[in-house]
Amino acid sequence: MFLKHALGGVLVTAIAASAWNLDGTVVNTDNEPLEGVNITCYNYGGYTATSDAQGRFSIGDKITTAIADASIQNKIAVAKNGNVLSIANPSGNPFKVSMMDALGKMMMQQEFNSQNTSIDIQKFAGQKFMILKVSSSSVNDNYIVSRGALMKAGDPLPYLAFSLTGYKIFSYTMAEEEETGKVFTLEKQDLTASSSSMTWEQPSSSSMTWGPASSASQSSASTARSSSSVELIVNCASKTAKAGDQTMSVNVDGQTRTFIMHVPSAYKGDKAVPLVIDFHGIGGNGQGQMGGTQLRAQTDPEGVISLYPNGASAAWNVGPCCSTADDVKFTREMIKAASESACIDKKRVYASGFSMGGGMTNHLACNLADELAAVAPSAMDLNTVNSASCNPARPIPIIMYRSTSDGVCVYQGGDSGRGDGLNFLGAEKNFTFWGQKNGCTGNPTESRDGNVTVKEYSNCMDGVKVVFRNDPNAGHSYADGKSAWAFLKQWQLQ
Repeated sequence: MFLKHALGGVLVTAIAASAWNLDGTVVNTDNEPLEGVNITCYNYGGYTATSDAQGRFSIGDKITTAIADASIQNKIAVAKNGNVLSIANPSGNPFKVSMMDALGKMMMQQEFNSQNTSIDIQKFAGQKFMILKVSSSSVNDNYIVSRGALMKAGDPLPYLAFSLTGYKIFSYTMAEEEETGKVFTLEKQDLTASSSSMTWEQPSSSSMTWGPASSASQSSASTARSSSSVELIVNCASKTAKAGDQTMSVNVDGQTRTFIMHVPSAYKGDKAVPLVIDFHGIGGNGQGQMGGTQLRAQTDPEGVISLYPNGASAAWNVGPCCSTADDVKFTREMIKAASESACIDKKRVYASGFSMGGGMTNHLACNLADELAAVAPSAMDLNTVNSASCNPARPIPIIMYRSTSDGVCVYQGGDSGRGDGLNFLGAEKNFTFWGQKNGCTGNPTESRDGNVTVKEYSNCMDGVKVVFRNDPNAGHSYADGKSAWAFLKQWQLQ
């Protein structure tokens, strides 16, 4: 369909592209509509939606070229005609155009000061879609620039996740390019469950119990196993944090970065507690991660404080993509800000993350081992660029979660297939990499936990452990909260 508009004396033509789209309703198990459910597409980054008061939502690549109303002055209008972007700028004021790929990697950035501008985007024709940002003193607009049809034969159909605080994460893969009237049911999470009685199976030569213990030996190693009775003495009198969720901000290299600090009702502020930083996947946000993670059901009853950061451009800087922001520095600033507000045991700070958040967690293990006691990434590995430069300050305990049925970040690794320069180690190589990086010797042990295959390096420097859990039926999914927290909580910095 072609739409013609006259703006500032210039005729621009918009093309309405055919694309994928999902319209539906989200309900609970009592068939009651759920408001505020975050819907995120994981294999086509940048697409998100939120259900309304009736549980309704719409998400997809319905490309509507933004054309400013001719009666409104000083607006910037954008149109696409084939491989040419036409930008009408009636005011003539300077403006900047930025083009990023699906994962947020900057592909082009240029400033203009003319009334009418054309940009040839032929060199980006191989991209499924691009993110276009047009900014000036009065405008800051984002657009999706797609091919004539995003979905073609052979392209993977969208894979979506539904998340809401208090409910289990729900994943869905579209069967058709256009789906309407779909109803999705979310089940409640058991937020009262405690992992206090959970044990972690070890080889017969080890008597280590994974779970709250009455004591734990402390050595001169930089990382030691912790117990519920080993705490850093912190003066909590000046800490003001109260139970609830608070959006906080820090300044990182002149940029304001935000995160949610979740303080559970079990936090009383009378003793130092652990801190967990939980990173969302690409296209997501902190709110969605807080609703989807399984860790919070385990940490809330113990008064553990959790942080849910928001990535710049809804992504993380994990190598050749997907943001230019310094997310390692951002994490340091988050820890500092949270510690100033709440009574945090800085010897027991942990990181976890899902999808690209799992990639970020691996990245932090390389670059923030001096502040993190242990990490638990899921559904993503290190990429070859990061692994080549990985130099952790000390051996760091890590438990990683992957699935042979993951269709988004494939188990075998290799090129991401999205033209973003990301090339992943793969699940098995990521496990071996961390075994080598932590100075582990001997072959890993292998055991079963139901359907899950568990591999572990236990003879490592400073007594750390490297654990790999492969659930063949999990697909692209979050870490199992019980096993993740049982592992993380046993480690603290010396």
